[in-house]
Amino acid sequence: MTEGRHPVPELMKEPDVVDLLIHQHGLIRDLFDEVERAAPGERREPFRRLVRMLAVHETAEEEIVHPYARRRVDGGAGIVEDRLREEHEAKRLLALLDRQGVDHPDFMANLDLLRVAVLAHARAEERYEFSRLRAEATAAERRAMALGVRAAQAMAPTRPHPGVESATKNLLFGPPAAIVDRARDLIRRATGR
Repeated sequence: MTEGRHPVPELMKEPDVVDLLIHQHGLIRDLFDEVERAAPGERREPFRRLVRMLAVHETAEEEIVHPYARRRVDGGAGIVEDRLREEHEAKRLLALLDRQGVDHPDFMANLDLLRVAVLAHARAEERYEFSRLRAEATAAERRAMALGVRAAQAMAPTRPHPGVESATKNLLFGPPAAIVDRARDLIRRATGR
């Protein structure tokens, strides 16, 4: 290190929240593809990864991104309300799919409905919410939100919980739900179900 230079704080190394979430949208699209391409007897594991990714991704958006957008982005309240309605519908369908399981006769048809809903939601977020965040939040605020998103995802429930779409509800019900979800994940892994 040269004289007079200071190390870059860890916060400064964190990616922009918009870039992070758009990257996760790409991972979600890839997971849908993986589930759809899997042979019927091999769908369980990719579907579990999709469920987990969607659950932690939406929880973090609801706890970190939407509250910021609601308060600080021009027209944010309306933008966030629209996204929360979309998230509720997607969670409802994801919970149904998760309950029924990959062997249910309607699984692929319902997965197609979920994919359409989730990808439309992601496009709306990118177009209406993320573009405003990029324009109206500072780079430091977006990096701080990225840190918050990563922390929220590390502690988030791994299953969908329709009706828990606000930051307050996520903070109240999220930790107990996360414990139960993660215990269920361990049990499912141990029993192969």
